[in-house]
Amino acid sequence: MSLPGSIQSAPSGSLGFDADTVISSSVAQQFAQQGYQFCLRYLSLGAGEDPGDLSPQEAVNILTAGLCLMPVQHVRSPGWYPTGALGQQDGANAGDNALAVGFPLGVNVWCDLEGVNDSATAQQVIDYCNSWFNAVSALGYVPGLYVGENAILTGDQLYYDLAFQHYWQSCSEVPALPVRGYQMIQTLVQEPVNGIGIDSDVTQTDNEGGQALWLGR
Repeated sequence: MSLPGSIQSAPSGSLGFDADTVISSSVAQQFAQQGYQFCLRYLSLGAGEDPGDLSPQEAVNILTAGLCLMPVQHVRSPGWYPTGALGQQDGANAGDNALAVGFPLGVNVWCDLEGVNDSATAQQVIDYCNSWFNAVSALGYVPGLYVGENAILTGDQLYYDLAFQHYWQSCSEVPALPVRGYQMIQTLVQEPVNGIGIDSDVTQTDNEGGQALWLGR
């Protein structure tokens, strides 16, 4: 199954949200009517779809409501240890799961980097991220990196030592990204919106002209 729509560059200043809750057709329509333009929903860490993660039907409902869509993979439990081999495994699953949902090649698939064990080294994180990047790229998707709390890496390491060209800034305190900057900025939302928990996200064109790549109709 291929999802309807086409790959588009996200215009600067677009309002969206990310959610770890299944979004019904009616809820997606509510968000669209309120001026939201895009949504990010989760893919499983493992092979295949887990309950509560993005399904082909949910993706169709979101797109049909008029929202653009990007997938982000779940992160491991807080205190996880990164390795290159784990990055390859997780990246391969992210790409396979995006394909199973029906995403066309060329869309951003996002890696959630946060909650890394304090004893992990920067090089271990770099190895994980670059292996994840390579696995997702090999399938034809465009990897993006969500930089969350306890990502371990400095801004310089995020930019100079990783292969990513698409970065998403979390609502946690995270390093500024030199040279390029971020393409999405997340803001904490305390109360449910339309009955579900979300964080809000706003797109921007980064300093090198890069934009997030979403699926839109």
